[in-house]
Amino acid sequence: MERPPITPQLGRTRVMAILRSADASGLPAVARALADGGIVCLEVTLTAPGALDALARIRDELGPEVAVGAGTVLTSGQARDALAAGAGFLVSPVVDAELIRRTAQSGTPCYPGAWTPTEVHTAWQAGAAAVKLFPACTGGPAHLSQLRAPLPQIPLLAVGGVEITHVRDYLDAGACAVGVGSPLLRGADRDPSGTALGALTDRARTLLEAAGSPSPASEAVR
Repeated sequence: MERPPITPQLGRTRVMAILRSADASGLPAVARALADGGIVCLEVTLTAPGALDALARIRDELGPEVAVGAGTVLTSGQARDALAAGAGFLVSPVVDAELIRRTAQSGTPCYPGAWTPTEVHTAWQAGAAAVKLFPACTGGPAHLSQLRAPLPQIPLLAVGGVEITHVRDYLDAGACAVGVGSPLLRGADRDPSGTALGALTDRARTLLEAAGSPSPASEAVR
């Protein structure tokens, strides 16, 4: 089976912003603020009512320069609905080999969550574009480094409790990229005022700088 490549925007910037909210209605404004700061790979989790509508709106408003995917995908039905809504990639907190295979066969990158060597290898064999080390903070950069030693061919995406101040540590330990949620959003989704969104754009730039990513000015959506 041909493995889909890592999402180009993720491979280029090494940063994925995770948009998890109890109310998805504010996520398009949050997505725009992140894109203005240079973060162009966005995961919209399916834990909020209206998440797929928000995903479709973000995709339409920001265009192809920004990769928008669905997160917390647990079933084939959710995967099907997310792809129909325009998700460019799928993220899951678990290893479901059949879900990974079907997603890969559709040509869509899938990033399943794994923590042990066996889970990481199983996800990779099923066709994952990269494997999400989740929750990353449980073992920290040292755990990621230990996984990379016997499995250097498998790209690992560090997600779960990753603080902006620790991003460089995970990348130096061998992560291909990081996913950052609440430490980045800090409630901007609940109060998408101009002040909150401006601060979010500033944090997005700080995160990209920590990751050593391309200049936010060159990545921002015009």
